[in-house]
Amino acid sequence: MCEANVYWLDEDGKTSLFLDAVDKVIPDENGKIFFENIYGERKTAAARIKRMELVDHKIYLERRDAPKAGDSANPAARQKKPD
Repeated sequence: MCEANVYWLDEDGKTSLFLDAVDKVIPDENGKIFFENIYGERKTAAARIKRMELVDHKIYLERRDAPKAGDSANPAARQKKPD
């Protein structure tokens, strides 16, 4: 069996099941990931894959938050300030 269970991983390291028996994982260009399991259930999450433990059939996600001011991922934070 090659399916994996997908879990949310919170800041405290606690997990909660997002979707079980997943056999399709497809990222899109907008930072979302599409999941489909062997039962035909489909879910999409605005997330990053934090880690995968494929021997244990587990995928852990962390929520994708909007960039904060001063964050290097925030384009406004990278703009030069006028002299």
